[in-house]
Amino acid sequence: MARVPYINREDLKESHQSIYDNIAKTRGKVSNVFSALLNNPDATKAVTTVGEYIRYNSPLDPIIRETAILTTAHEMKNSYEWAQHEPVARQVGVRDEVIQSILSGKGPMGLPAKEGIFIQSAKELVKTGTVTDRTYQALDHLLGTQLTIDFVVTVGYYSMLSRLIHSLGVDFDDGLQLNGKFESD
Repeated sequence: MARVPYINREDLKESHQSIYDNIAKTRGKVSNVFSALLNNPDATKAVTTVGEYIRYNSPLDPIIRETAILTTAHEMKNSYEWAQHEPVARQVGVRDEVIQSILSGKGPMGLPAKEGIFIQSAKELVKTGTVTDRTYQALDHLLGTQLTIDFVVTVGYYSMLSRLIHSLGVDFDDGLQLNGKFESD
């Protein structure tokens, strides 16, 4: 159960309604995580600006982005983000073997190195806040500096969202389905 009220457009001052409108425009709707965050409209604007860059403007390959997001959700036991992004991951072409590897906790084992490095990198970032020199070199070799930074920003953003979702007790949106293999606390 949410610890804060879910804010609708009508609940906001007129000067903040454009924040709600932008979320609805860019994401197709205002999901519970953003409705909860709208208790602080200025913070919501800052958070969603970064998210908008990651999801819609970053040149990072969507398959890599969604692999990073799913790994972050799994490592942080965030069923909400997993349920939001598993369909997106499948839609952009993340292979079922990659999704199952993340779900089982075995990833990157058994996957080609070019797929496994993204799982390994996200796991290291979530667990330790950094990546090893070897992992960084592999990321930089595959992505280059700009996209390596986008990858790290992606994991950082979804780690932050996970903490917000858990701390605010954000409920699943209506119709959101969780993969039965996802294990959370």
